Amino acid sequence: MKFYIRLTAIMLSLLFVCLCLFACEKEKKQGKVIVTEKEFWLDEYGKVTLSLNVKGKIKNAGDVDVKNIVVTGQCKTCGEVLISGRWFVSDTEKLPEQKDIINFLPAGAEEQFQFKGIAYFFTKAGETPSANPEGLEVFIESFEVVEK
Repeated sequence: MKFYIRLTAIMLSLLFVCLCLFACEKEKKQGKVIVTEKEFWLDEYGKVTLSLNVKGKIKNAGDVDVKNIVVTGQCKTCGEVLISGRWFVSDTEKLPEQKDIINFLPAGAEEQFQFKGIAYFFTKAGETPSANPEGLEVFIESFEVVEK
């Protein structure tokens, strides 16, 4: 009987030591992607509509490589109704032209992005907006960390 108690105590001790060793996980490195530059410009989007487009740069400020980075934007102050002389956005899901996807970005690297249709301006003949709308935002929608 003493043999089984000793054997059980040894096995439990070994199990406890193994659990302690495997529970110590290495700290996972995280990816961090930021928008470093952005520039807006207008382009004709049909006869009576102007499209506000954006280009710029993003940087991988994290410790690991990232992939499938989706860059997009929004106008928080633009309405959803088509009114002449006002900025508007559509309330539908983003079209492929309204976002840019960057396949791979190594740690510390920078890459350019460009997409169209962050906001639209419905115009009468020859009318142009005096300024870009307030509340423009360009952001990283999603990305994946590259596992090594």
